[in-house]
Amino acid sequence: MDIQAIIDAIRYNRVRITDHADEEAQADRLSFDEIFSSVLHGEIIEDYPSDKPYPSCLIYGDSFAGEPIHRVWAYNHATQWAVLVTVRRPDPERWIDWRIRRKK
Repeated sequence: MDIQAIIDAIRYNRVRITDHADEEAQADRLSFDEIFSSVLHGEIIEDYPSDKPYPSCLIYGDSFAGEPIHRVWAYNHATQWAVLVTVRRPDPERWIDWRIRRKK
């Protein structure tokens, strides 16, 4: 997936936020401005091209306070809309440098 497509969707207000993402953002005290901004300087760390109904990816970026944030975004190429599927602060026990999953 191309992160630029998601960035463009954010810039042109072509974003849908799932109820789950909204609940997770509130639980982690993350604003959507912060979530969207962290994509601009973020990086795709996992790609899920076969996800349905649209391909998705996991993006790592930092909050305004410099804390790590993980977001799953789906992207509809036909409509050029992005969907924020979920957002969370990653568990340090499960991630190496916030980018690589630890083996179980």
